[in-house]
Amino acid sequence: MLSELQQVLEDYQQGIFQGDTNRLKNAFHPQALLAGDINGAEYFKTVAEYLEIVSNRKSPRENGEPFRMKVIHTEMLGNNAIVKLHVPILGYNYTDYLSLAVIGGRWQIVSKVFAQ
Repeated sequence: MLSELQQVLEDYQQGIFQGDTNRLKNAFHPQALLAGDINGAEYFKTVAEYLEIVSNRKSPRENGEPFRMKVIHTEMLGNNAIVKLHVPILGYNYTDYLSLAVIGGRWQIVSKVFAQ
């Protein structure tokens, strides 16, 4: 079960880094929500809206950025997990908190809250 969770986190990180919306779709539940703030502005999106944004921007890899994302902390309780990540990309220094659950027999991100 831990290796399956790690694969979802890998899909999430590489999906962001490479701008690969297929990997991100694999990581997120279709009804997942994302919330946070960017430079003090509220950010609240569905996963579909987020994927559209990712597909229309240059990825960190395309911008020549090194991969520097890392998992800071993972806490699991049964079929649920909370993961804190450091995500320095596109000139921002994000901290992401992902809530994950096993739904339909596989790990999926059900929410993302972030700040920079």
